[in-house]
Amino acid sequence: QESVIKSLLHDIEKDLMRNQILTDGLRLDGRITTQIRPITIEHGLLARTHGSSLFTRGETQSLTTLTLGTKSDEQIIDGLDEEYKKRFILHYNFPPFSVGEVGRFGMTSRREIGHGNLAERALKNIIPSETIFPYSIRINSDIMESNGSSSMATVCAGSLALMDGGVPVKCAIAGIAMGLITENDKYSILSDISGNEDHLGDMDFKVAGSSNGITAIQMDIKIQGLSLEIMENALKQAKDGRLEILEKMNSVLPNPQNELSVYAPKQLTTQINPEKIGAVIGPGGKVIQGMQKEFGVDISIEEDGRVFISGQLKENVLKAKAKIIGLTSEPEIGKVYESKVVKIMDFGAFVEFMPNQQGLLHISQIDTKRVNKVQDVLKEGDMITVKLIKVENGKYSLSRKVLLSDEEQKEKSE
Repeated sequence: QESVIKSLLHDIEKDLMRNQILTDGLRLDGRITTQIRPITIEHGLLARTHGSSLFTRGETQSLTTLTLGTKSDEQIIDGLDEEYKKRFILHYNFPPFSVGEVGRFGMTSRREIGHGNLAERALKNIIPSETIFPYSIRINSDIMESNGSSSMATVCAGSLALMDGGVPVKCAIAGIAMGLITENDKYSILSDISGNEDHLGDMDFKVAGSSNGITAIQMDIKIQGLSLEIMENALKQAKDGRLEILEKMNSVLPNPQNELSVYAPKQLTTQINPEKIGAVIGPGGKVIQGMQKEFGVDISIEEDGRVFISGQLKENVLKAKAKIIGLTSEPEIGKVYESKVVKIMDFGAFVEFMPNQQGLLHISQIDTKRVNKVQDVLKEGDMITVKLIKVENGKYSLSRKVLLSDEEQKEKSE
């Protein structure tokens, strides 16, 4: 009997709700069909994260965080044909307490996977390219409460978290869930449906996008199909609702923050000749491991010669980048180098003018005055400035004399 009574009450509730919407245009919570629930937005509320936002629409709330990672943090996917990597990842969590239930926190449910994929599709096209923003990006949405359309709340909160974290996204993205009530030839389209309207209605049509277009859609219907007229009107009403939400989002956070969080890793990229990759890695990885240890950075090299350098201190990242450029750059005739004397000979000195690159500073090129003994002017370990004057058969000739001569000429002219 109890189950029969519950079923009858459910049918009565369904009929009353549908009739009220079709005849009076009023919904269970008193809204009209095009009205969106009250929205509140906060961002930057979790200071230790790289970006955060709290998006609340009615009784649906998403607490979303942004985490920026390095090249090595990209997700490796075993595809059907080949392995590939994802640099933008979105995770959606729907804990039982969000709907007033008690349950276990275990394996990710199919619902969480599906909603996460929808939100990820909605946001992935605004993510800047790797050349502009060389970070891996993870968005994590925790649903704090849910009464309809938590996936679209995730889209809004995810967009805000990206902007709060300083990711140079192309534009803001908002999402809205549309509903439908039909009876014979009469129909009514609902904006921003609640849980009851999803359960008792005929459609759950999620639409996400920017002010210029749609980035993701998903439709669930409980009727045999939709007419072209209903589809057109639903999309138009969804656009109006989306623009209204975007306006509220932009009023709180119109543009991405100018700087990344102080807690985000510092990352730079540089391009080297692929033939020089071996020089950066070194025998058995000795060179690259030495740099990582010396500067406290992580270095990742792609086959096409792109090098990603990341660490917590920007100063060390810059030093590592400079060293890599030094290891891979080609010596240029006429260029001046800060160099180190590594060996003294009777006929001159061998000088390391680039990383792992030595040249001969002949005794006649040490000074503008005659030098009888190299040791009278130079000793091993001295730092000197030299100019590359000749390259012959892979051997480099350097001069200190020409630089001293230039200085003397300059002093005389003054």
